[in-house]
Amino acid sequence: MKTPIILLVEDDREIRALLAELLEREGFDVDVADGGAAMDKALAKRIPDLIVLDLMLPGEDGLSICRRLRARGGIAILILTAKDDEIDRIVGLELGADDYLGKPFNPREFLARVRAILRRTGEAGGNSEDPRRRFAFGEFIADLDARSVTTTDGRAVTLTSAEFDLLGCFLERPKRVLSREQLLDLTRGRMADPFDRTIDVTVSRLRKKLESAAAGSGAMVTTVRNGGYLLSIDVLKVAS
Repeated sequence: MKTPIILLVEDDREIRALLAELLEREGFDVDVADGGAAMDKALAKRIPDLIVLDLMLPGEDGLSICRRLRARGGIAILILTAKDDEIDRIVGLELGADDYLGKPFNPREFLARVRAILRRTGEAGGNSEDPRRRFAFGEFIADLDARSVTTTDGRAVTLTSAEFDLLGCFLERPKRVLSREQLLDLTRGRMADPFDRTIDVTVSRLRKKLESAAAGSGAMVTTVRNGGYLLSIDVLKVAS
C-alpha cells in the first residue's frame, strides 16, 4: 500500500519539526513548508494526500491558502487554529477544509484526525464487501467507492471530501433524521462540543452545491428543528 504523503505548512520551526518527527515516526512521508510560497514549491514537486495547514502564517495567511487549494481541488486539508479562534475555524470549514484542530493539542488526537481524514479520502474508505455502492437520488448519481457525484446528464459535481462523506451518510440512511452528534461521529469519528459548527457549515455547503447543480429542485437536505438533518428525497441503489 502506498505510503500517504503529508505536507505540513507551519511557520513555527519548533512545532514544524515536532509534528514532522511525529508523523514520520508513524510511517508517513512528510514534506514541510513555512508558508504559502514554500508550499507552492512543494506542490510543484509532488501532490500530497493531506495538507496540515496552520492558519496563522506570515505573508499569505492560511485562510487565503485554503481558498487557493480548494480552487484547484482534490487535496484534503486539516487546519490548525488557535484554541479560541472560532470564527477562523468556521471560515476555514466554509472554504472547504476537511477538519480542524485547535492549538494546543494532544499529539494522539492530532494523529487520530490525520488518520481519520486519510481513511475517508483513501482506499481504506471503501467497502470491499459491497463493491456497488452507487445511488441515484433526484437528478444525481453518487458512487461512494469512486467518490464521485454526477448529474443524470453527465455533469460532474465537485465536492470536498468532507461534503462527500456527509452526503454518503445521508444516502445510506435516507429519510432518517440524523443528529449533529451522529453526523460528526460518522464523518469525523469524534464527539461534538456544544459550540461545534462543523456539521452545520458542511451541510450548508453541500446544500448549495446540490441545489446549484440541479436548479429548481428545491432543498434535498432538510433541517429538523431540535433534531438534526435528513435527506428528504427517494434514494435508489443502482448497479455498476
